[in-house]
Amino acid sequence: MTTVTEIAPDLFRLSRFVPELNMQFNHFLVRDEQPLLFHAGLKKMFPPLLEAVKTLIDPTSLRYVAWSHFESDECGGLNDWLRIAPNAEPVCTLVGKLVSVDDFAIRPAKGMTPDDVLETGKYRYRFYPSPHIPHGWDAGVLFEETTQTLFCSDLFHHFGDVAPITTDSLIEPTQAGMQLLSQGPLAGYMPYTSQTEGVLQGLAQLKPQTLAVMHGSSFQGNAEAMLLDLASVIQKNFDGA
Repeated sequence: MTTVTEIAPDLFRLSRFVPELNMQFNHFLVRDEQPLLFHAGLKKMFPPLLEAVKTLIDPTSLRYVAWSHFESDECGGLNDWLRIAPNAEPVCTLVGKLVSVDDFAIRPAKGMTPDDVLETGKYRYRFYPSPHIPHGWDAGVLFEETTQTLFCSDLFHHFGDVAPITTDSLIEPTQAGMQLLSQGPLAGYMPYTSQTEGVLQGLAQLKPQTLAVMHGSSFQGNAEAMLLDLASVIQKNFDGA
């Protein structure tokens, strides 16, 4: 079952829980003049996600499909969305466009830098590059300036069939989740580099009020301190791994 929850004005969390992994896969639909979907999802999740989107908008009206980095749960279903929505455009970092997406997608991507602004009607977005945070050279995070929402992908990854949104700190569940992911063949899930702390400090300066989290509860409140604390969590678990 796909659980649909409005976690901020016009922002809907479409969540599918996989018991075998004890993990939620969350996708975010922005209902606006030009609708935007963040996380295209896995190919096999496309049919149920499509049905969930139909409860919110006409899926053929989808205008943008965005994600953080090139990975199957982020953009595996991209071409399925592009086929049903004739005006939909892939949106990612400029690096993502150049190194992966324009070869993979059936339409060229809109590769964004922080100087570029994407407007969907009421809302304004910028893509901030965050190489290797959470994964990949092409990684980035999308920030909506009107409501101060940060679409942060695998940052704050935690496990369980948890509440759609919380006002409690995500640091403790994230630390527990990263400890699990630092063991065995999954070790090195999220690297810590000389750039990590600086990138997270830059995101904290945006002062996001909503964190749209891919795996686990989203967060509402002042997220600045959590982003600053996240660097030490990543470093501790990566060093341990």
